[in-house]
Amino acid sequence: MDSTNPVDSSSNNEPSLYSSSKRSSMSIQSRSFGWKSMREVTFNHSGSEPVRYESTGDSEALSMSQKEISDEDARLVYINDPVKTNEKFEFAGNSIRTAKYSILTFLPRNLFEQFHRVAYIYFLIIAILNQVPYLVVFASEVSILPLAFVLLVAAVKDAYEDWRRHKSDKVENNWLASVLVDDQSQKKKWKDISVGEIVKIHSNETIPCDIVLLSTSDPTGVAYVQTINLDGESNLKTRYAKQETLSKLPENERINGLIKCEKPNRNIYGFQANMEVDGRRLSLGSSNIILRGCKLKNTDWALGVAVYCGRETKAMLNSSGAQSKRSRLETSTNLEIILLAFILVALCTVVSVCAAIWLKHHRYELNTLPYYRKLDVSKGKNDSYGYYGWGLEIFITFLKSVIVFQVIIPIALYISMELVRVGQAYFMIRDNKMYDEASHLRFQCRALNINEDLGQIKYVFSDKTGTLTENKMEFQCASIGGVDYSSIKASLENQQVDYSVQVDGKVLKPKMKVKINPELLQLSKGGFGNKDGKQIRDFFLALAACNTIVPLVVDTSDPTVKLIDYQGESPDEQALAYAAAAYGFMLIERTSGHVIIDIQGERQRFNVLGLHEFDSDRKRMSVILGCPDNSTKVFVKGADTSMFGVIDKSVNMDIIHATEAHLHSYALMGLRTLVIGMRDLNASEFEQWHLAFDTASTALMGRAALLRKVATNVENSLCILGASAIEDKLQQGVPEAIESLRTAGIKVWVLTGDKQETAISIAYSSKLLTSKMTQIIINCNNRDSCERSLREALVNVNKLITVSGVNNSTGGSSDAVTTSIALIIDGTSLVYIIDSELEEQLFELASKCSAVLCCRVAPLQKAGIVSLVKKRTSDMTLAIGDGANDVSMIQMADVGVGISGQEGRQAVMASDFAMGQFRFLVPLLLVHGHWNYQRLGYMVLYNLYRNAVLVLVLFWYVLFTAFTLTTAINELSSMLYSVIYTALPTIVVGILDKDLSKRTLLKYPQLYGAGQRQEAYNKKLFWWTMTDTLYQSIIVFFGPLFAYWNSDVDVASIGDLWTLSVVILVNLHLAMDVIRWNWIIHVSIWGSIVATLISVMVIDAIPSLSGYWAFFEASRTGLFWLLLLGTIIAALLPRLVVKFVLQNYFPNDIQICREAEKLENSRVVEAGQTEMQPIPDATRI
Repeated sequence: MDSTNPVDSSSNNEPSLYSSSKRSSMSIQSRSFGWKSMREVTFNHSGSEPVRYESTGDSEALSMSQKEISDEDARLVYINDPVKTNEKFEFAGNSIRTAKYSILTFLPRNLFEQFHRVAYIYFLIIAILNQVPYLVVFASEVSILPLAFVLLVAAVKDAYEDWRRHKSDKVENNWLASVLVDDQSQKKKWKDISVGEIVKIHSNETIPCDIVLLSTSDPTGVAYVQTINLDGESNLKTRYAKQETLSKLPENERINGLIKCEKPNRNIYGFQANMEVDGRRLSLGSSNIILRGCKLKNTDWALGVAVYCGRETKAMLNSSGAQSKRSRLETSTNLEIILLAFILVALCTVVSVCAAIWLKHHRYELNTLPYYRKLDVSKGKNDSYGYYGWGLEIFITFLKSVIVFQVIIPIALYISMELVRVGQAYFMIRDNKMYDEASHLRFQCRALNINEDLGQIKYVFSDKTGTLTENKMEFQCASIGGVDYSSIKASLENQQVDYSVQVDGKVLKPKMKVKINPELLQLSKGGFGNKDGKQIRDFFLALAACNTIVPLVVDTSDPTVKLIDYQGESPDEQALAYAAAAYGFMLIERTSGHVIIDIQGERQRFNVLGLHEFDSDRKRMSVILGCPDNSTKVFVKGADTSMFGVIDKSVNMDIIHATEAHLHSYALMGLRTLVIGMRDLNASEFEQWHLAFDTASTALMGRAALLRKVATNVENSLCILGASAIEDKLQQGVPEAIESLRTAGIKVWVLTGDKQETAISIAYSSKLLTSKMTQIIINCNNRDSCERSLREALVNVNKLITVSGVNNSTGGSSDAVTTSIALIIDGTSLVYIIDSELEEQLFELASKCSAVLCCRVAPLQKAGIVSLVKKRTSDMTLAIGDGANDVSMIQMADVGVGISGQEGRQAVMASDFAMGQFRFLVPLLLVHGHWNYQRLGYMVLYNLYRNAVLVLVLFWYVLFTAFTLTTAINELSSMLYSVIYTALPTIVVGILDKDLSKRTLLKYPQLYGAGQRQEAYNKKLFWWTMTDTLYQSIIVFFGPLFAYWNSDVDVASIGDLWTLSVVILVNLHLAMDVIRWNWIIHVSIWGSIVATLISVMVIDAIPSLSGYWAFFEASRTGLFWLLLLGTIIAALLPRLVVKFVLQNYFPNDIQICREAEKLENSRVVEAGQTEMQPIPDATRI
């Protein structure tokens, strides 16, 4: 039959094909996910029996198919018999529950989770101790208030979030689905569906549970599903019913059978099972199952049997919330809290020792001395003094001291940090500078507890494709038969073809236009009678057919014009399909058994006899086509490294050499390349392939290896057709972003799977590499050569480095200014370096380089590189990527950022933060990261200072009251101090204050170094803060004490003075450090002072409490107000002086820029007048 025969005149022996295809080549290779797919076809023109053929994945991913499922590891599902299936009641129902709590479990479970914080346990112990009669310092009820308040706030927040989950669960569980009951279809709520029941899904309906397909409305058994609810990918996926069940419809006959499948697991890309129907045993794979949450598209209906329900579905097993990480600042804070605990023990020990000495000297005067009167004579004579002995008294004194000084560890610190982070996250989300207009996506903050880590990043590890580039592929070049046809070089460079075909009186056009080469377009229209014409035909036929593209017809405003939208699992496949259409090879229809391609106006039908999809072992995909002329051809496309190994080099060597040269030039332009090949299969070769595949696909042991071997055997001795080149354009602002990050002292490493030439070209475009950099390239094939190359590279780098400071040998890097050096290394070399002793040499070399570019790296290698850096330095790491192959890297880094790109949402779901463009990393780190770190660093120090001042005032008072642990400050005021009196201002300032404007931070990226040097929070600042706290407490306590020394003022009155002094002092201390005032900060600070004054007045107006009316009596005198003003001024004066001296005579970069902002004089910070501090590689204060 002539190859140009249209489809109408093709053979009537239509193959009945039942096939499956795994995910695209973008699937997660690092997770050992298994996939397999079965295709069966009746191949009439070769005279063979029905053929089974299967596309295979890599060996690791198919580990589950290496062995048969044992009865112990299997789930038995009796089709259409849910009672027998679940006779032991071991399978879950289909009701789902994402809520954490129930009414009965909320209180115990929530408290259990909250008490994972050691500080809460500490305060609980304190509250319990205060209930012991011998240890009572405060009223029993009052001592519980602070902890109860903090727990209540967190519990209310958790309860509200869980109520929303319950509400969502209820809605989903009550959705309706069509279920076969007694061979009759009836509506059932989702929650009532059971394993073994047959479910009928209609178009655009969501799948209620994991089902194995039995039949579909498509005569070939194909179903199209959208998995956007599962993995975020909007492109359609194909799923297939088996041939043996396709004709079994419930209205015709009762459907029976047995499915033996693996137990529930989280692997959404793998499924292993067998199905017994009518005495035949059939293999099932991932292409035969549709998961809960998917949506049926472009298929009228599908029939399937439920195999996993409810919490056992793969979607539910994979459901998890945001990552739970602890920030470096919080970890450091825990160390300071431990130091405060030691200080607390020291204070209690001092009080206990002094009490012991005092008791020894006054043990016979206890009845007459104030503050230690033990004898109760209110009820007559009583000889019991309540004295427990010297040793026990010391122990009781120590425990009482702990209770009195408990607030030195701030109970409100944790909840304050959480509230501040929520506020910071709100402003990050609302930042229009991080709003992606193209995708209409705002910044997402998925992990609220590491906001401040964004201000301390030293290493950024970035993917290339889809992260630095748009991942929107444009076909640019084609090399066919050794001739370079490039749209870039064409005279009509911007010409785009509006190709169209007539189908049933309507015009079909590709949705996307493609730049074309006029010469190639003319040749493609000139006929295929000669050799060059046949090569061009086969080349574009391969582009149109060797893929998993699903063509969808889309309506337009003109009813006579329809658009063909190519839905594919890879942007590369879409670009190649649109390119083929532009040159006259338009894919019109695809079913599981054939494809229809319009070739220059003539519709031709090709039977799809086999499909071996791309995998990471072969790095190729191939399709076996039965052509209209009854010939059988295998078309193969893949990476050049894998394709040239299977090309027949005994012929056409000139074409091979020319193609290699073209590939090299394409790579230098930063284009993504594929090599295309094909060969004819004669009847014996096809039969051999058929038998081998049939044997492999039905093997119970070693199935994966056998199937891989079958694919490899058929993909050999190929005739080279040519090569394609696709451009993946840089995202907007990437070069400027990388330059800003480098100026900020952040080292950018790009980790990509692309070939080296392509990666280097993109690196130059993105300014990762510059012409001034010295490049060190390491491409090795064995361990010895890797070791030698690393050694030689280190020698050369050390010669190039210009040292301007003292080397810091402890961190693996130096505080030095280095010449611009770039390290370029390939994945093969990393195989011999990672997880070996060569890691140390690689890190030493890389740490001396300004840029690192890793090419041809696998997903696990990306994670290994991040781990290599984390293990050898304390610097913070950030990983950013957009695809499933970036998940391991994102999870390994201290901070993971996902790009909402073209490759689905796996990276986003695994990340801590998500955004639409790489350039948003600049405002995220340099602006919000800087603000977050500066605010929280200050807030932690302030909280520690705030509580320590009060504790030291209480401590001084104990020394003057016979060490009896009585307090002058009202117990209610003491308890409410860190919760009500002073809590709000620090939270508001932590959310709203800004040390510098966004414009300044972006203009001078060097300012980011403050976070890398930990200038906002370090041990030096901690001890200076504690020293200032000690001084302020002395002034606040001893000023009023000496002023009232000979007066008759009572304890409650001077206690109120101390309370007001401390509250006003700490709020003014905070006000001195506020940079940018607004009305909310004003209200919070001054409002807290007013609220404290009112609270003191209210407490002293309650007759039942001690100190009744004390404040009103004391405040009548001028001395009270004079002391209040004087102590505050005296306490803050040294801090004010030091602050003035440092800012005016020893300013840092931030203070200089702040003054420049105030003066609105840009000349102060112009280059040459102000020199920013150097940013060290590993130095820490």
